[in-house]
Amino acid sequence: MTATAVRVDTAPAARTKRRRRSLGWVAVVPLLAFVAVAFGLPALAMLDGAFTAKDPATGATSYTLDNLTTSLKGAYLTALLGSVKLSAVSAALGTLVGLPLAQAVVSSRFRALREAVLTASGVLANFGGVPLAFAFVATLGNAGVLTRHFGLTDKGWDLYSFWGLVIVYLYFLIPLMVLTVTPALDGLRVQWREAAQNNGATGVQYWRFVALPVLLPTLLGGFVLLFGSAFAAYATAAAMVGSSIPLVTLQIADAISGNVLVGQENVALALSLDMVLVAGLVMAVYLPLQRRSARWLA
Repeated sequence: MTATAVRVDTAPAARTKRRRRSLGWVAVVPLLAFVAVAFGLPALAMLDGAFTAKDPATGATSYTLDNLTTSLKGAYLTALLGSVKLSAVSAALGTLVGLPLAQAVVSSRFRALREAVLTASGVLANFGGVPLAFAFVATLGNAGVLTRHFGLTDKGWDLYSFWGLVIVYLYFLIPLMVLTVTPALDGLRVQWREAAQNNGATGVQYWRFVALPVLLPTLLGGFVLLFGSAFAAYATAAAMVGSSIPLVTLQIADAISGNVLVGQENVALALSLDMVLVAGLVMAVYLPLQRRSARWLA
């Protein structure tokens, strides 16, 4: 009798649980539909176009690998490598500067300063595009305020160069690194530092043998995140340097608009596919690092 009663009593609970699970899926359907329309359809169109060639004489289309082959040769390959180089250098400098800045914020006794820096970082990490380019042109351009005041042109400064673009990218990459690494710095146990000090370790030894090994997955993940952010940036570089610096995003824009050659739209889609593959590799590296970091600092 008791076993029967238990089965009878738990049956409604099981049905309620299944009903709630079904309602949960219903609530997710609009999001899944949005993702399918906003991301799925463009992705399918990109894949189709990257492997499609159109005969200019007859207008007939056929599937081919010529677009991908073209995207990995000549000026297109130079632009792809230029974007990788710019992203790697910017991400490395952003990581090196962002870590000590985040540590200074975390170790500060003034909570208001911490909140102000983190709030500003959240804003600056998303500040880019034409407004950012205009701000730097007005400040450090050839006729910029600081350029004229300090005579930077005579000292070899050029905002519209590779290193000038790196400086501009650091404006939003350093705040992004601060936001990324601050939770990991908060997760460092006070007991770890005390144990290291009790065993005679100096501050440098604590960071070298305890803190940095624990933070390494977060730092690598932050570097990868900064790399992806710089790699995908377009509007800032387009507004500042145009086509004077070879970048894959600028090459895609030129191929679509026909500024250099007409009829290169499918090559632009192949270049976009190259970017997606690079972004996929970035995410494949970032996600395991993020999980490992969360496991250490949980």
